[in-house]
Amino acid sequence: MQVIAKATLRAFWERHPQAEVPLRAWFAIASHADWGSPSDLKRSFGTGVDFVGDSRAIFDVGGNKYRLIVHVAYGHRRMLVKFVGTHAEYDRIDAETI
Repeated sequence: MQVIAKATLRAFWERHPQAEVPLRAWFAIASHADWGSPSDLKRSFGTGVDFVGDSRAIFDVGGNKYRLIVHVAYGHRRMLVKFVGTHAEYDRIDAETI
């Protein structure tokens, strides 16, 4: 999968250095994957991923300390980072519209 906006992840881990290792690990998995459907994602991440409308996947990262929301275009094999934040920041947003 092509992950668009690695710079967004980098900017976050520069503000939250403890997030760097888990976000880099997520990026390594995602960028080498070939997911064609939400069930493919679920097989890779199990309970660490949930889905909301508009083809968005919500990942629990770093032992659920961080949340990552991506829009997935399965047909194009692309993922666009829509949000990365702490669990508290995630609680203040609407995952379907961010």
